[in-house]
Amino acid sequence: MSKATNHSGANQHHRPIPARKDVVRAEKLQAGYAGKAVCGVVSFSLHSSQSLALVGPNGAGKSTVVKTVVGQLEAVSGTTLINGNEVDDRTLDFRREVAVVFDDDAFFPALTVEEHLAIVCAGHGVDEVEDVISAELEFFGLSALAKSRPYNLSSGQRRRMLLAAAFVRPRSLLVLDEPEQRLDTSMRHNLAARLRAEVDSGLALLVVTHDPEFLITVATKALFIADTIHAMTPGRAAEAIASENPHAD
Repeated sequence: MSKATNHSGANQHHRPIPARKDVVRAEKLQAGYAGKAVCGVVSFSLHSSQSLALVGPNGAGKSTVVKTVVGQLEAVSGTTLINGNEVDDRTLDFRREVAVVFDDDAFFPALTVEEHLAIVCAGHGVDEVEDVISAELEFFGLSALAKSRPYNLSSGQRRRMLLAAAFVRPRSLLVLDEPEQRLDTSMRHNLAARLRAEVDSGLALLVVTHDPEFLITVATKALFIADTIHAMTPGRAAEAIASENPHAD
């Protein structure tokens, strides 16, 4: 049995919510900086057991949109609700339900890999902490590095540590910015399979990706981000990633 399969069963920590309820609803959202939008107007809804992939060229504004959705950036205009509430990443409800991993190295230099995961578990009231941490270290290929500090890890290993920190905690919404970056082929495949299994069992996933195969495995729907926004099937979005043209044949 593969590691991905081992993590697709009962040992998951997402909190499914009723499928009829929007986990995320963005309405006429414009994302940007200093009051200037970087892409077209974004509107979408994301439910439990759905995965929305944002795709498009480098610099199109995908990461800016995602950071605006979760409240790390102020919207130029428009609104976003998460679980029916205005977005405020300082609130207990937000921190309890929303796990986010962006493409940056956010870590405490003095703490080991294992200690990073333990802090996340403690902050979210995770039961059987040792077993949960051990499972994630194994899945992400970090068992031998549990006592290492981040500055002794490669860029890819730090990436896996940050992903592991998102998986040790409960979540009803998982937001990932190019999670496939700096992962080897086997790890990308295992991660994609695991994410899709969790989506199928109730997780809501918002993901930015440049990897067509990863997208096809994970996403249930997609948006092409550019000066205008195009809703797409995952298959069509995978083609658009390669061509960077939402109308390509």
